[in-house]
Amino acid sequence: MAFTQSHLTATLLTSILGAVLGPLQIGYHTGNVNAPAKIIEEFFNCTWRARHNHSMTDHSLTLLWSLSVSMKDFGALLGSLGVKYLADSYGRRNSILIANCLSVAAACIMFASKESELFEVLILGRMVFGLFCGLVMSLNPLYIQELSPTNLRGAFATLNQVSLASGTLIGMVAGLETTLGTKSNWAMMLSLSLIPALTQYLVLPFCPESPRYLLINQGEERKAESALLRLRDHADKVSCELEEMKEEAAHTQTGFTIRDFFQKQSYRQPILIVLLVNLGSQLSGFNAIINYSTKMFQAKFDDAKYLTLGVGVVNVIFTLVAFYFMERAGRRKLLLIGFLSIAVCNLLMTIVDSVLHLVPVLQSLQVLLVFCVISAYELGPGPISWFIAAELFDQPGRPIAMAFTSMVNWGGKFVLALLFPPLLKICGAYVYLIFMAVALLAFAFTWLRLPETKGRTFDDIAEEFRGADGIPLHNSSGFNTFT
Repeated sequence: MAFTQSHLTATLLTSILGAVLGPLQIGYHTGNVNAPAKIIEEFFNCTWRARHNHSMTDHSLTLLWSLSVSMKDFGALLGSLGVKYLADSYGRRNSILIANCLSVAAACIMFASKESELFEVLILGRMVFGLFCGLVMSLNPLYIQELSPTNLRGAFATLNQVSLASGTLIGMVAGLETTLGTKSNWAMMLSLSLIPALTQYLVLPFCPESPRYLLINQGEERKAESALLRLRDHADKVSCELEEMKEEAAHTQTGFTIRDFFQKQSYRQPILIVLLVNLGSQLSGFNAIINYSTKMFQAKFDDAKYLTLGVGVVNVIFTLVAFYFMERAGRRKLLLIGFLSIAVCNLLMTIVDSVLHLVPVLQSLQVLLVFCVISAYELGPGPISWFIAAELFDQPGRPIAMAFTSMVNWGGKFVLALLFPPLLKICGAYVYLIFMAVALLAFAFTWLRLPETKGRTFDDIAEEFRGADGIPLHNSSGFNTFT
């Protein structure tokens, strides 16, 4: 029903599908390092032996591998710093195309690592790709939400996560020994992200720029109207949206700085929401499972790589479930269900892992719990954490808010990717209790403070924060909602 009412056009769908080719690349490089980890570690060892005439210690190899995996996330943390400058200087669409250059460069660098016999080149390629990740995972939701009709804004933003999960699954398949995860082909496997990167250059230049950026940031009303006509193909809808944008422009502060962002009274509540929702999403265990699931399963199952592939399949399925429910259940409800489910699953994983040596038959239950963590994450925390900031802030604050989102998300991923292997060795099964505590904290904060943004215009949401001096309204049930 909602799709019919929104008068979807070929231009709108092409623009969104062209944009989500970016997260597809990111997902691919998230999933493709899992299964061939041993092969790439051996490449590290061979390189080290050629230089020093002795092998690396297991501890050093573990640290180097953790650094390689986490370097993408560290690069993304740095890349986040450029979001506001690119988005406001070159526009949303053009910024995505500029950032895409980093993906092309990174794929070429990673491909060259094997021929150069330098593991540092591979790590450098991962970091350059990380710069791309930090930019695109903020620019994409910004572009998609500013293109989308209000009643489909969340669903279309969720396609970002669908693409990310699909790329992760493709990367997992490509990394298998039966495909490209071999001693002779792993470098080529790392460079295959060139295909969606180059495809994006063929599609996005023909898509319109964000109408909100053209009108509110650039003052180009005619260009904004032309872009809206291409996206909506319905004059009445274009007229209504233009009026809504003009109302938002009337409240827009010019010359907005990062200092203004953190000092503005009405932004304090949204900043806290973005911080805790994103930290809860990234530090509740999902990323540890995605990055290290093969190693987690190897000790107990002969077919560990194929179980990891199952993780990828579940990941994709539940991003599609989230896409279906995003405009039906709303953001707040999906976050609550997701965080509570993750907390329960982490508690059960602690119990099962602690008694596994006594009751080996519980191995299958452990796999099921891993799948449940993936499902709960993708049902709400995964997709919503990346785009909720774009809904909570007005036009001048939106790019900085998305950069802040990206920094918190990628910072959390980096810390978890770097610390999970040593934490697992130190804490054993009890490491999942840390994840449980984080998920419960995020659940409690979401319950008490997060408003519902489903079906509301950007200006309407911003007005609630302005009118309440940064404190959302309460409904009769005591929950903080915008109703």
